[in-house]
Amino acid sequence: MKKIYIALIGLVTLGAMGCKKNYLDVTPPDKIDAQVFFNNATDLQVYTNGFYDQVPVTSGLTYTVYTDDASSDNILPLQIVDRVKGARVVPVARGTGGWSFSSLRSINYFLANYGKCPDAAAKQKYGGIARYFRAYFYYDKVKTFGDVPLYTKVLTADDPDLYKPRDSRTVVMDTVLADINYAIANIPKTVALNNITGYTALALKARICLYEGTWRKYHGIANYQSMLNEAVSAADALISSGAYKLYTTGGANTAYRDLFARVDQDVTETILARDYSKLVQVNGVDYFMTSATGGAYGIPKDMINSYLMKDGTRFTDIPNYQTKQFYDEMQNRDPRLTQTTAGPDFAAYLETAREPVNLSITTTGYRVIKALSTRDQWVSNGGYSDFILFRYAEALLVYAEAKAELGTLTQADLDRSVNLLRARAGMPNMNMAAANATPDPFLLAQYPNVEKGANKGVILEIRRERRIEMFNEGLRWDDLMRWKEGKKLEQPMVGIYFPSLGSFDFNNDGKTDVYLHNGNASGAPAGTSSVVNVTQKALTNGTSGNFFPLKGITITFDENKDYLYPIPSEDITLNPKITQNPGWK
Repeated sequence: MKKIYIALIGLVTLGAMGCKKNYLDVTPPDKIDAQVFFNNATDLQVYTNGFYDQVPVTSGLTYTVYTDDASSDNILPLQIVDRVKGARVVPVARGTGGWSFSSLRSINYFLANYGKCPDAAAKQKYGGIARYFRAYFYYDKVKTFGDVPLYTKVLTADDPDLYKPRDSRTVVMDTVLADINYAIANIPKTVALNNITGYTALALKARICLYEGTWRKYHGIANYQSMLNEAVSAADALISSGAYKLYTTGGANTAYRDLFARVDQDVTETILARDYSKLVQVNGVDYFMTSATGGAYGIPKDMINSYLMKDGTRFTDIPNYQTKQFYDEMQNRDPRLTQTTAGPDFAAYLETAREPVNLSITTTGYRVIKALSTRDQWVSNGGYSDFILFRYAEALLVYAEAKAELGTLTQADLDRSVNLLRARAGMPNMNMAAANATPDPFLLAQYPNVEKGANKGVILEIRRERRIEMFNEGLRWDDLMRWKEGKKLEQPMVGIYFPSLGSFDFNNDGKTDVYLHNGNASGAPAGTSSVVNVTQKALTNGTSGNFFPLKGITITFDENKDYLYPIPSEDITLNPKITQNPGWK
């Protein structure tokens, strides 16, 4: 994507310069003189290419696709963020904390002026792209704040709507739905890796409508069924198009890892990707995963416990599963487990030599390797592998979950959706009748607010599948919020279990990989790759138990306020009609 539009943005500036006698008088991009612009397809393309900067991928040093899970219960980083701890506060400065509408102005300006272009096909396509981005903008705002002021026009300084109150989320989401439907109907349905297409719009609609439908259902808002039906419709259209399929190259033991770790994406499964390269733009995601001081990402044990056995049975049904040691718990599991975390035989991507165990670079002992690419990228701002923004697998999960929540799911629906993901991983099919007959108590303890009807068991299993399949793709926080399962964050988040101090063999080769001590490391055998002082990296029981990265940290989730973010106090002062979200003072 970056390759495509970085040069085109310059054309906006050059075009504006050409219309002025003095280039110092250039009008800002969202105030381009409509009388001398928006005249042809190239003008529309150039302007809408600027919207790609709004794609939620990077913000400073934060990579929201492959790092947002570190602000949830999926990944524990070195520094636990405030929203996980329950320590968010009301921001002061105007337009901070996500309450900024500046990027909306450029979209509305385009929509107010692009109609003068005589090229009907160009107007359809780029008008659709503009509405795609406006739908994304307001979807993000509603997720964050709930009710927000809806603006579909360009505001002037004396416009009374500058000081309007917030519109209800249902009104805003109706506009979001209208915008994304327009995008689907008007953007050509082509396969293009780094550009918004009609297929991208279908994927976004499926995501939006699943979120809003389940939010309404579990937060007690009327008419959730219509949104879930829209989610089913969008996902079904994407599935039925045949434009995409799951990436299966290499088979069950490598395909899932390769999909994310490879340098360049392709259009087999990937619907939209952010392009990175050594020469144009790099990222720092691999560094966060491999640095003891940068991120030290660790997967909590409850996530590890969620993976089924290779035969489809539950790991958590095994007696004493909580105290299984590392090598044993990694055996005969869903192959995605050791393509997501470093297993006993972990080797760096595209290498064959086993990587030495290193527990200093992970808070929990379970390293994150999903989307971890070649070793040369494990440096600060040295990553150049593409980021997946939308992929076909998500549409399959949306289809199954929306139908399950509606009560219309059948085994045939599972077979054309979730069970394709299971097949890619070499796992047995999900059986709807069996799941509903014996809902998993381990999952039910995590999600006590789940639907209580006949589909409770299969909904839980779809949630398991979603957490595993979409891990580290930036969706986990949103999932907990829409399911009204914020209290899940208060459940224990711990790491690998150790029965005692001493020597441990992580790959069953007869050699010590990890040595735990409480201040005296002299007993560590020669060649031990990871020597850990438990007075610095705590265990739950002092000299035994699980790694405990949250020792001394209190996690609280306030059901009365924490599902939404607070609005900056300066914005409320400037517009008294804007009311603060409940519980935030």
